[in-house]
Amino acid sequence: MRKKISLIGAGQIGGTLAHLIALKGLADIVLFDVAEGIAKGKALDIAQSSPVSGFNMNIIGTNSYEDTKNSDVIIITAGVPRKPGMTRDDLLGINLKIIKQVADGIRNTSPNAFVICITNPLDVIVMALQKYSGFPKNKVVGMAGILDSSRFIYFLSQELNVPVQKIKSFVLGGHGDSMVAMLNSTTVNGKNIHELVKEGKIKKKTLDEIVNRTKNGGAEIVKYLEKGSAFYAPAASGVEMAESYIKDQKKQLPCAAYLNGEYDTKGLYAGVPVIIGASGVEKVIQMDLSDEEKVNFQKSIRSVQDLLEAAKKIDNSLN
Repeated sequence: MRKKISLIGAGQIGGTLAHLIALKGLADIVLFDVAEGIAKGKALDIAQSSPVSGFNMNIIGTNSYEDTKNSDVIIITAGVPRKPGMTRDDLLGINLKIIKQVADGIRNTSPNAFVICITNPLDVIVMALQKYSGFPKNKVVGMAGILDSSRFIYFLSQELNVPVQKIKSFVLGGHGDSMVAMLNSTTVNGKNIHELVKEGKIKKKTLDEIVNRTKNGGAEIVKYLEKGSAFYAPAASGVEMAESYIKDQKKQLPCAAYLNGEYDTKGLYAGVPVIIGASGVEKVIQMDLSDEEKVNFQKSIRSVQDLLEAAKKIDNSLN
């Protein structure tokens, strides 16, 4: 029996997700959008590439939640993307309304699905989605840390002229300006980044600039595109999470997951390393943080908390 992945939102990320899932042969695909024509058009376009690309997945476009019934995985990108000058927080009011409708749509049709949320502002939207839908907390996660880590690793690889595969690193915390690059856990060819600073291979100032560029990675792309936001890297990150679940790969991935005391945080979603397998989030990995990383992580948690308070003012049902 082939698996089924439903993509809620057929914008740039939704369309790219559908294409990547088809190329990997991961599952049959339902591309859902309230604008039915966009979903149908993109699904047909991707399906017509199958003889060339050699995949054999069913792919349909729809504006009916009924077609998403019994999905194994649901990836949500529905929402308004950031426009130039817009903060992630400005998006909150608009996207909370959209996520509430999505939660209603998927609750009845795919109650056993593993749900990945990509809609910004990420940490609070994924929390709202879990509350609205009533899905188990280990089956609802946010995609952010993989993307942030990927950006950080790419920038480092460009600066050091080292292949990305030789760099290991994590970015944790909230998805936004308060995210925390885990420098103590960052290695290049097995050597800690702090060692490379000592050896003069990279200046401390340059490293700080790369951390800042990572924090503003999304905004930098928004500025260039003018009429849109990042979609290739976010889609690739979402597919990695879906694949780990469907194939029970038990990969350790940084995701926005529900914390119940881990990292001194309770009752909040935030970016931490987790194991994703056939049961969803199977474990939160507790990393040893330096004192500075602890301080920065808690600062990041506070900014997520502040945004959650703002969300509760917009919608009392989140209290």
